Amino acid sequence: MALSFSALEDFGTRSFVTHAMMVVTGSAGVLSALFIPGTVGDISFVAFLNFTAGLWVSQSVHSLGNSYTDDDYKGILKHLLEKI
Repeated sequence: MALSFSALEDFGTRSFVTHAMMVVTGSAGVLSALFIPGTVGDISFVAFLNFTAGLWVSQSVHSLGNSYTDDDYKGILKHLLEKI
């Protein structure tokens, strides 16, 4: 059974996946800061925050690259509203 990544060919789907990862890692950072005591909680928070920031930068660069195509992508909110 082979995995099919053809759904990720659409920029909107890739953008949605990246934003979902940012939500998960950002939430994990906040939860680790609140519920893990001491230095380990602080380090976990900073690590999750840095990973979320890296995803944000990669999504920004990805969006800039997509702006040079003829894609009709209008943003993550419009993409979500179309899917609902």
